[in-house]
Amino acid sequence: MKIPPGERQTHKPKLVLVVDNDAAMLRSVARLLRQFGYASLLFSSAEAFESHSDIDEAVCVLLDVDLGNASGIDVRLRLKASGNSVPVIYMTGKDTPAVREAAHQSGCLAYLTKPFSAGSLIEPLKIASAT
Repeated sequence: MKIPPGERQTHKPKLVLVVDNDAAMLRSVARLLRQFGYASLLFSSAEAFESHSDIDEAVCVLLDVDLGNASGIDVRLRLKASGNSVPVIYMTGKDTPAVREAAHQSGCLAYLTKPFSAGSLIEPLKIASAT
């Protein structure tokens, strides 16, 4: 059955913003997101991410806790202070109880330790996409 051109529904992939200073991690996450039908915009620094003007367009931000010269948790707190409520999923390779507690207190949707499974990322993304 053909759908008349005027009635076609365009399916736009849900956008995830990914912030990590590790280029290999950015590529891996982008590939994983694509496999599950998500589009991604990649940022290699907090500065690049924070200068992006369309953060509201994303269903979620996947944010590394340790961005080298910046803290992902501080980035999240600045987002909240500016009134942006986009859901955040943290990822870290340096898990400590203090970092985990600070991440959860900042209001994250999920906290992932690297390396993480596809399912541990996709499940909270499904929640973010549903809102």
